[in-house]
Amino acid sequence: MDVSMGLWVATILGLSALIAVDFFIGRKPHDVSIKEAGTWTVVWIVLAAMFGLGLLLFGETQASGEFFAGFITEKSLSVDNLFVFVLIMAKFAVPSHLQQRVLLIGVLIALVLRAIFIAAGAAIIASFSWVFYIFGAFLIYTAWKLIQEARADEPEEEFEENRLLKSIENRFGVADRYHGTKLFIRSNGKRILTPLMVVMLAIGTTDVLFALDSIPAIFGLTQDPYIVFTANAFALMGLRQLYFLIGGLLKKLVHLSYGLSVILGFIGVKLVLHALHESGVHVPEISIPVSLAVICGVLIITTITSLIASKKQAEREAAAAAEAGDGIEKSPKDSVGA
Repeated sequence: MDVSMGLWVATILGLSALIAVDFFIGRKPHDVSIKEAGTWTVVWIVLAAMFGLGLLLFGETQASGEFFAGFITEKSLSVDNLFVFVLIMAKFAVPSHLQQRVLLIGVLIALVLRAIFIAAGAAIIASFSWVFYIFGAFLIYTAWKLIQEARADEPEEEFEENRLLKSIENRFGVADRYHGTKLFIRSNGKRILTPLMVVMLAIGTTDVLFALDSIPAIFGLTQDPYIVFTANAFALMGLRQLYFLIGGLLKKLVHLSYGLSVILGFIGVKLVLHALHESGVHVPEISIPVSLAVICGVLIITTITSLIASKKQAEREAAAAAEAGDGIEKSPKDSVGA
């Protein structure tokens, strides 16, 4: 897709305006209701759909298909990120009314960092076509690792701060409590961070780790930097509302890791085939319509099987609790009869 500098500027200004509106709406700290989260989740999805359809109406059929495939992939990967966001919120004991502000700024930091990653990735791909082999192998490895972690069924771990975050805390110091929406305060004449600033940095910098698989994944669907950037932007901007909407549902998506592993593995194979094709090897390439169908199909199946498995698990736990309750009620009678 031939993108002029004017279109880049217009797109960035448009996205900035949407972010400003989102910030204005969430400027006052408050507990986000399910209704509010649901309404704005739908709004962001509709905006993304309108953008994709706009590409189609302007004759960019290929770009439109790539955008939707990339957006859906990035959105599904971002849902997996929410598990870690929950751990971060718990680690820093973020008050419920401040969580929406944390996510807003944290996601904004993540968007800026991803833009840098995308620019670097596009430059590398333009110069070295063999990098597709590396991206493909990395995604296949990540898919295998996800399956191994899912099968291990290990208990939920506590969030551990990365080295960058620890160095920032040691350099500036951190207050011992939250001070509303303030990011810095003065203590003994020294300017120090508040816990709110630290958790925002934690959200933003942790997303860099997720970008290590999500950026290669979307480059496996399109090599157009404009589509890669816009798909990432729309996927990330609705993440804050999605956090509050499906926070309770996250634990029910027990097969999500399996679904994401299939998607990443599929895209990894697609990248390797593309790399072989670029090297002059006659191999079949996977089209965008096929990619979109596979991604959507895997997510639908994963969601259905997850909900079924969660329902059965809840029924087993309820039955076990009922049996335990019956045992407790019967034991006094048994002792009297004895």
